[in-house]
Amino acid sequence: MLITNHVLSGAVVGLLAGGHGTALAGGVASHGLLDAVPHFGVDESRFLSIAVPDGLVGLVAIAAVAAAVPARFRARALVGVVGACLPDLDKPGRLFFGRSPYPASWDDWHAAIQSESPRRWPVELAAAVTSLLVLRSVLRRTA
Repeated sequence: MLITNHVLSGAVVGLLAGGHGTALAGGVASHGLLDAVPHFGVDESRFLSIAVPDGLVGLVAIAAVAAAVPARFRARALVGVVGACLPDLDKPGRLFFGRSPYPASWDDWHAAIQSESPRRWPVELAAAVTSLLVLRSVLRRTA
């Protein structure tokens, strides 16, 4: 699943959570749920050509969430985003440091739950649209 989708779903989870701890745990759980859905993915030779633009869009999404969420809910929303993105630290860890920050058992589980194909762009788009619509609905309730 693209990191932008994890950002958006993590923001929703954080907004709906009762506190910061729940937002963090819920964000991590949302990551696992999204990754278990058969989704878009490419082989290692093309990974960076997708991951870099996605990472930049994800950063813009984080900034947009921070700007759109009322101040009293902002920290919780961003903690949800952190939780939703944490499991993917293995990728920059391998790229920049040659290793994942997680134990092999975690990385093995994380890889095993994913079913990826370059033909599954519609799944990514559906996840993004769904998360945006739910986020918009939740933000209207918090305004």
